[in-house]
Amino acid sequence: MPFTGLDIIIPILVILVLLVLFTSIKTVGQGYNYTVERFGRYTKTLTPGLNLIIPFIDRIGAKMNMMEQVLDVPTQEVITRDNAIVAVDGVAFFQVLNAPQAAYQITNLQNAILNLTMTNIRSVMGSMDLDELLSNRDTINDRLLRIVDEAASPWGIKMTRVEIKDINPPANLVDSMARQMMAERTKRAQILEAEGLKQAQVLEAEGRKEAAFRDAEARERAAEAEARATQVVSEAIAKGDVQALNYFVALKYTEAMAKIGSANNSKVVLLPIEAASLIGSLGGIGAIAQEVFRNEGTAGAQRQAARPPVVRPDQG
Repeated sequence: MPFTGLDIIIPILVILVLLVLFTSIKTVGQGYNYTVERFGRYTKTLTPGLNLIIPFIDRIGAKMNMMEQVLDVPTQEVITRDNAIVAVDGVAFFQVLNAPQAAYQITNLQNAILNLTMTNIRSVMGSMDLDELLSNRDTINDRLLRIVDEAASPWGIKMTRVEIKDINPPANLVDSMARQMMAERTKRAQILEAEGLKQAQVLEAEGRKEAAFRDAEARERAAEAEARATQVVSEAIAKGDVQALNYFVALKYTEAMAKIGSANNSKVVLLPIEAASLIGSLGGIGAIAQEVFRNEGTAGAQRQAARPPVVRPDQG
């Protein structure tokens, strides 16, 4: 059977149809967006899944990664406000939110983000002192994130994090900082020690003051008790109470002997021979005093009897 022209055209048409279908169907993976260009001009964006385009007229322009991405910021030297040179590196995280803007608003998006981040690191950290850099890293990260995100927003991206990883001062500056920190700690320790000594001295002075006050109060009470005892004995003598006189003399003698015996340089206490007789004579002293009071009473009665009687006016 001879071949006709139709037998040749049909396979060609089938092949063309398959080719058109193959070129018009586009599959976009999860986490990506594709831009479509028609005669070199952006027309639409393809989202994840199965998509159709016009073959031979439309073509895929840019394949944009819509997932969060990370950029390592290389180490660079930064001069701080107090003229200290430090080596700084960091990391930046970003995410594409608008594929056409990220594709057509900037050339080489990642390189642009990297340069923008490094420039702002020098700007932000150069306006701070070294001590501020070392102690306020969170503040630096927040400022960098806000500045870089605002500058990169026209590119259709969102800066999620900008963080400083390491801040390395020169070795000689590190040694100087270590010595300064040691001196500061020594100073604080000396201040605390001086404050503790001062407080101890204050407490000791207050204790001595309280002890002196109590000692004076005790002496005052002892003097009052002594005066009271003397007054009681004087009243007892005036009333003729010989037993009180005996007790007072014996008490004073006993106290004197106790003081002699408790002295540090006293090892042996020698009682004089007259001591026993003195103690024994206490009763005699009391008897003499009683006799004196009795004689005074008798003489007083005799003087009273010798007086002439008093004549009252009504008896005359």
